[in-house]
Formats: sequence, C-alpha cells, structure tokens
Amino acid sequence: MATPYLIYGATGYTGALTARLAVEKGDRPILAGRSVEALGPLAVRLGLEHRVFGLEDPDALDRGLAGVKVVLHCAGPFSRTSRPMAEACLRTRTHYLDITGEALVFEALHARDAAAKTAGVMLLPGAGFDVVPSDCLAAHLKRRLPTARRLCLAFQLLGRVSHGPATTMLENVGHGALVRRDGVLTPVPAAWKTRAIDFGRGPRTAMTIPWGDVATAFHSTGIPDIEVYVAAPFAVRASSFATRFLGSLLASAPAQRILKKRIRSGPAGPSDEERARGKGLLWGEVRDAEGRTAVSRLTTPEGYTLTALTSLLIVKKVLAGRAPSGFQTPSLAYGPDLILEIPGVTRTDD
Repeated sequence: MATPYLIYGATGYTGALTARLAVEKGDRPILAGRSVEALGPLAVRLGLEHRVFGLEDPDALDRGLAGVKVVLHCAGPFSRTSRPMAEACLRTRTHYLDITGEALVFEALHARDAAAKTAGVMLLPGAGFDVVPSDCLAAHLKRRLPTARRLCLAFQLLGRVSHGPATTMLENVGHGALVRRDGVLTPVPAAWKTRAIDFGRGPRTAMTIPWGDVATAFHSTGIPDIEVYVAAPFAVRASSFATRFLGSLLASAPAQRILKKRIRSGPAGPSDEERARGKGLLWGEVRDAEGRTAVSRLTTPEGYTLTALTSLLIVKKVLAGRAPSGFQTPSLAYGPDLILEIPGVTRTDD
C-alpha cells in the first residue's frame, strides 16, 4: 500500500499475527512498539520498517505517528494504553483503530466523539473478534426487528486464549460483570446469570460477562437492555462465581504477580494448526415489548485469525477514504454485513 499504516504492539501475539498476515496480503505496514530487542528481529524477518516508542511521552508518540494515516493499536491492556494512543491520534489527525473488548474503554473513547469530529479523525475501537462479529450481529438483529427493546448476545470460542486477553481478564478479576439496563451500564456480580444457548450445535450453558457489546451494541442499535454471555464449562462458571468472594485476594499485588507469571509461562497463543482448526460461534436474540423475537447466528474463523482479518479489512477501508469522523462502531461505520466480507463467515436466521 502506498499510504502507510502502523501496527502498534506488533510484538504481541495478535500484533505479530496481524503483521504477518498483512505482509501475506501484500501490505507494508510500519511496525511499532516499546522494545527494540523484540521489534527489530520481527521487522527484519518481515522486511518492514519499524519505529520504537512508548506511550508515556506525548512528543515521542507524535513523532512515532508522523506520516501515518491510520494506527492499528494492538497493545493491551487497553484500559491503560488506549487513552495515550487515542489522544496522540487526535493531535496528529491520525485515524485510530484498536482490538479491545473492554466496555469501559469503548465508553471512554465514545466520550471523545466531539473532539474526534473536530479533528476529522475516526475512533473505532473493537476492530477484531471483539467486537466486529457481535456488533454486526446486533445491528443485523435490529434490522430484522426494528422495535427491539432487549438484546442478548453470546459466543463460544473453540480455541486457546493468548497472553494479552488472559492478562486483561486477570486484572479485572473481582470487578464483576456489566449489563445495559434502560440504556445505562449497570454492574452485576460475576456469573450473574446463566442460560442454555444453542449456537447451532446443541445447547451449551453460558454465563454473563462484561463483554464490549454492552457498550457498543447500545451505540450501534439504541436497544436499551443488553446482556452478553459466553459458553463456559462448569469449572469456569464456578470459578467466576467464586470471585465474588475471593476477588480482593486475587486482585492483590502478590497474587497478580504469581498469576501473571503463570500466564507468561504458557504458550503465547494458539499455533497456526490450532487456529486453522478453531471456530468462533455467535448467537443473538432480540425481543420487543410485544414479545416478538428474532434469533440469528454467525460462524467465523478462529478468534485471533478473525481479529487479524477484520482489523486489516477496516484498515483497507480507511486507506480508501472510508473513515467517518468521530466515535464509530464497526457496524455504524460499515454496516451490519461488514462481517460477511470475511471468507469463511456464515450467518443464519431463525
């Protein structure tokens, strides 16, 4: 591509995978991160330009974004990293994408909508598995039932979790979950509700989680009541329930150090073979005040593969001039059928 884009956090599992798939597609992104020791070898291996800068120094950040039209921000936890990068994008008039799934990060970026419009910049968090497929599913369901007042979304991941999301989940342990009630984000206990959900392969028990759609789906659809579920085995549901009582212990500094060390000791993420075998299954249901319902499902490639594919697809659209200014969700910017542009995605309606 003649116009450069930058992948920040390129040495993390998802960032490196995205950079590799970008090169396979013929792209030449600039790789960026804070560690020259990690970044240099990756850039040499892929034959790409690289820039080393952290997020603490605004001047260094602005220099790092020089000549860049869009940033794909892949360095989490986004509760700590999204604000400085987004602010730099506003200063340098650079479009901002990230791959967060953290509801409060979406809300913080939504609060910068007016500033982004003034700068002519698009802020589109959640350009990966979090939340492109579920956001598109929510918008599709709203299209099917325009009178909907209640939305439930759920997903089942058939694959392994990488270090980044595992660390984010660990740092949020004990914080409970979030739902949307009458348009307001509302805290609820961990594993607040469970229900049986058929993702297309028979019923699975799922529990509520504070997934990003409790933020984004409201902005995309206007539906005031939203819950998000994940399919989870009994042991996971029981552990989540236990954090109601053990959350403060698990959130303590000593426990966090021990648990993060254990996360880092495992594989960085799924292998190429595991990703090829994996799938993402999503389900959504809307209901209106008269009791009318609509249900739709998605089957997608494995979550990390999908994150790389959807984020690169959105980068391509931005570089082609399709970047509405202000805060955007995937479906607000590109419509409910954006997800169907990804090979291997199928959608079915009941």
